[in-house]
Amino acid sequence: MPHYKIAIIGAGPAGYFTAQALQNAQSDHLTFSIDMFERLPTMWGLVRSGVAPDHPKIKSVAKVFEKVASEPNFRLFGNVEVGRELDIEELCPRYDAVVMCTGLSIGKKLGIPGEDLPGSLSAAEFVPWYNGHPDYINVNVPLSGDTAVVIGAGNVAMDCARILGINPIELDATDTAEDALAALHQSMVRRVYIAGRRGPEHAAFTAPELRELPKLEHTNVVIDAPAVQAAHERALAAGQIEKHTAANLEAWRLIAEHPHGGHQRTMEFRFLSHPIEIKGDGKVEEVIFGINEIKGGKVIDTGETYSIKTNLVISAIGYQALPIQGISFRDGKVENDNGRVLGTNIYTVGWAKRGPSGVIGTNKSDASDVVKLLIEDLDPEPKNGGDITVVIPQSKTLIDQGRWSKINAAEIAAGELVGKPRVKEVDIAKLIALAE
Repeated sequence: MPHYKIAIIGAGPAGYFTAQALQNAQSDHLTFSIDMFERLPTMWGLVRSGVAPDHPKIKSVAKVFEKVASEPNFRLFGNVEVGRELDIEELCPRYDAVVMCTGLSIGKKLGIPGEDLPGSLSAAEFVPWYNGHPDYINVNVPLSGDTAVVIGAGNVAMDCARILGINPIELDATDTAEDALAALHQSMVRRVYIAGRRGPEHAAFTAPELRELPKLEHTNVVIDAPAVQAAHERALAAGQIEKHTAANLEAWRLIAEHPHGGHQRTMEFRFLSHPIEIKGDGKVEEVIFGINEIKGGKVIDTGETYSIKTNLVISAIGYQALPIQGISFRDGKVENDNGRVLGTNIYTVGWAKRGPSGVIGTNKSDASDVVKLLIEDLDPEPKNGGDITVVIPQSKTLIDQGRWSKINAAEIAAGELVGKPRVKEVDIAKLIALAE
């Protein structure tokens, strides 16, 4: 019976769902050994450092990941970076297939003057800051002004705006990073604008996210009712309204009709707005927006503008990949054909494959599809390229599943003392110490 060795690079949702798909594909005629590599000492990727802390139900998928990791054919190699400490050229000969599940970690640029001013951040910096990612604990988030602007019309933009716009007491019982939570408690931000280039009917928010907004206890949520009506009329004029769009439009209507509670904090949606320039003397002080209209289904610049005074702008307009030596990238993603990296025994799953689309669960079907291709491509005779441990630098403290379990247990225990799901450790050296 053939037994194949598969390497998975990245211990996020795409990585674990790929491992699960491989485990589910095993039979009396086909078995796998799975080695998962992660550059951090902590696992779970976006479930740990991307999902908003006030959405704990989404994080429960980690239980699935732990079940996958408990299988005897699974090995974890944490705290080792493929492409820097471990070359792709050393991996590929030792495995029958290598699956890149490295995600996307760099925020796309707006491409406008002033976006590099202090106070202009990407969601790719802000989200891991409040989630306690070790690489982002020192991000400077200016919260001394009363107004913040989030540019983007997807769920990441929504998360950023909500974290800024809610009363931080709503985060006290979550796993928000301790330093970020302290900063949010001192925040002077009371109004958050969310700006989208197109109309409400085009926004990539999901209806469940929108329906939650009127339930916020300490925040007014505002959208112009005529803008929602106009969006509905445009969608009708374009033909049959898709189910997703209809659900969103209904959610927008409910938000527009929901009475404001007279709260001190407000989230306000501004559609048909495109950023032209970020102005300021040594720091962000103002954002200039162009006003759009929709004609014939196309977004047209009217030439009119408006501005918002602010010292904090967060752009959430998409992600692209951090380059990895030995891997070809195109358009911010691993260059691939439906998950195959042509001419190699490398595959890719998740955002690294398809870009920043879908939700956590989307990676499950994505992984299943790519694993089917991978199995079709396997040689009749498995490779015997030797064990990978001989080429991992001996100076590295590897975090295997047992050590990661110790880190996980220590964080959960610390959280129990203060009524939180966990208290995240954000220092690499201290995380490694927890694993001993």
